[in-house]
Amino acid sequence: MASEKQRTLSQPIQFKGMGLHTGKIAEMTVEPAQEHFGIRFQRTDLDGQPMIEALAENVTDTSRGTTLSKSGASVSTVEHIVAALWGCGIDNALIKIDAPEMPIMDGSAREYVEKIAEAGIVEQTADRVYYDISEKIAFSNPQSGTQIVIYPDDHFSVNLNIDYGSEVLGNQYAKLDDIAEFPTEIAACRTFVFAHELEPLLEKNLIKGGDLDNAIVIVEPFVTAQEIERLAGVFHKSDIRVMPNGLLNNLQMRFPNEPARHKLLDLIGDLALVGQRINGKVIAYKPGHYGNTELAKLIRKNIKRDAGKPWFKYDPTKAPVYDINRIKGLLPHRPPFLLVDKIIYIDSQKVVGIKNVTMNEPFFVGHFPEEPVMPGVLTVEAMGQCGGILALHNLPDPENYSTYFMKIDSVKFRGKVVPGDTLQFELRLSEPVRRGIVKMEAKAYVGDQLAVEAELMAQVAKTK
Repeated sequence: MASEKQRTLSQPIQFKGMGLHTGKIAEMTVEPAQEHFGIRFQRTDLDGQPMIEALAENVTDTSRGTTLSKSGASVSTVEHIVAALWGCGIDNALIKIDAPEMPIMDGSAREYVEKIAEAGIVEQTADRVYYDISEKIAFSNPQSGTQIVIYPDDHFSVNLNIDYGSEVLGNQYAKLDDIAEFPTEIAACRTFVFAHELEPLLEKNLIKGGDLDNAIVIVEPFVTAQEIERLAGVFHKSDIRVMPNGLLNNLQMRFPNEPARHKLLDLIGDLALVGQRINGKVIAYKPGHYGNTELAKLIRKNIKRDAGKPWFKYDPTKAPVYDINRIKGLLPHRPPFLLVDKIIYIDSQKVVGIKNVTMNEPFFVGHFPEEPVMPGVLTVEAMGQCGGILALHNLPDPENYSTYFMKIDSVKFRGKVVPGDTLQFELRLSEPVRRGIVKMEAKAYVGDQLAVEAELMAQVAKTK
């Protein structure tokens, strides 16, 4: 089973435009980045060119967009560019910008997505990291009516509903069943604002870069001529008219439910601040940046909570990938020193093995007669045997090779292993295999509890 790989851009892409709220012209370059880099912003106009990771804990303001801050540096209205990267499958990118706010472009993520497609995408070596939602996670705000819930599922999807009591908008619904649909179904949807919100926003020194070209302005029925005149003053235009569809001038919706789809775009950008891909089903009612980012924070909290748990759930009723006979075909070890019973998952980067510990193990005779405990060195050996299977399984003639320990580092014994325990070994390549040298991160669990962890290095050598 092949794993999805991390991706980055093939080449840098450039943008120039005005910030929606600051009105400042920004020049921005999105550059390729190495594996596990994530998405980061760099303020090239500030001393030291500080970086800010696109992570939920760096969110400092969500009043009319998402602002990230770290060590005194900030970037605002980040949701559209982050959504574009995430929606196009980009995991690693450095966003260099010479201003405090992202360019608003046409109020959507369309131009970002187009430039990403033109530049091309590169598949990297490292596996893409997913977090599987294992339990319902919810955020609600009674004051705004926001309700956002994410449930366990085998892929990421969103069902979204908005209702602001507007005669023009009505009750709108949008959905995204597959993130691959983002470029065609969501990216082109523009930000929107109600006409009655404009003057209060201006009084707060916001929307200095707002224009009829980068925002859908929604006007409720029964607007007066005096209110139309005020709107003309806001946009410095003489010809301001309300069209029959309740929008200013001749702006046409790109989709009948474009506002709801734009809210979904924002949600994607904000949930990308989790920092890794998510498998889960999102149900959102009246979402906004505050609720979106609060849910992202809750998910990150669960990720940190679960970091010490096994990432693979063992089901003893399922047939193994390798049974004991196939294992014997790969490894030269034999009882009583064959310490892996079955392999339940394997790909090019990682392996999961099982060892059922019974009282019949010969080492329990002397370790210890009154308190049987599996020797820690044998648990490390068992992890090494799993690592040997990972190193050998892709070779065309694995029976002609063996693996030999070269180094064992950072070994930590977290708990005892006793008769009746089922050990689950999880090993992952920490570096690509070079010249037969294999480096791995190894962990052994009993249930959800970490028993042993270590960093292993081995040599794959031909024996025949």
